[in-house]
Amino acid sequence: MEDNRKEQIEALEVLMEFNERVVKNIKILIKELSGKRLDDTNKFIKSIVDAMNWEIEVMNGTMSLLNEGKERINKDDFNARVIAVADAINKENDAEMAEAFTNVLPYFEKLGEAVKEVLA
Repeated sequence: MEDNRKEQIEALEVLMEFNERVVKNIKILIKELSGKRLDDTNKFIKSIVDAMNWEIEVMNGTMSLLNEGKERINKDDFNARVIAVADAINKENDAEMAEAFTNVLPYFEKLGEAVKEVLA
């Protein structure tokens, strides 16, 4: 049990550093999808989605620690926003993708805050 907790803490330490870049990149992507699309925007979407998926995997594996003592992350709300991103990407509509990424952004920001709080 103690080994599992140690592994969760190590995973959250990596996530904390990674999360700052993901949040920054989501903000850049929202601008690109809001009318400033670049030649590599589709690649950027894929790299951000891959990063988001990695963070979600870590979040799922550390949820007991993240929500220890109080609920910091509501998994159902988080998942609903992520599903909306996937749906928007499938429609290939920049405005819908921009809105979906805008709506999921606070959840990744909150995840970063929750990780910092747990590790403090």
